[in-house]
Amino acid sequence: MSDCIFCQRDRLEIIAENELALAFKDSCPVSEGHCLVIPKRHVATYFDAGPEEHSAISILIGEVSRILNRDLSPDGYNIGANVGEAAGQTVFHFHIHIIPRYRGDVADPRGGVRKVIPNRSCPLRDSK
Repeated sequence: MSDCIFCQRDRLEIIAENELALAFKDSCPVSEGHCLVIPKRHVATYFDAGPEEHSAISILIGEVSRILNRDLSPDGYNIGANVGEAAGQTVFHFHIHIIPRYRGDVADPRGGVRKVIPNRSCPLRDSK
């Protein structure tokens, strides 16, 4: 789609690609090295992509992690997708965030993606 920012490939800083997917640096990173992986075909959400696209994206997630490990040596990663407006999706071209994490980047990282909804994490896990 011509109005989709992810379909305008000349605007992306592509770092890896394969036949069905590509990876590029996020234009508004939440941490150093934050990247996105998308299918080349315009589909709105994770559930609209086919199994071959999911496989191609998975392969690129591994490739991106190797690039980031080599270049930035992060201490961990958060990997995830927002599906639908209620989940925070603002660009309706399916994309997976690869967010490198570094020791000390937040005071207490326990809970990771479970903390996406504040005050709803598991108290038993958080108390350990």
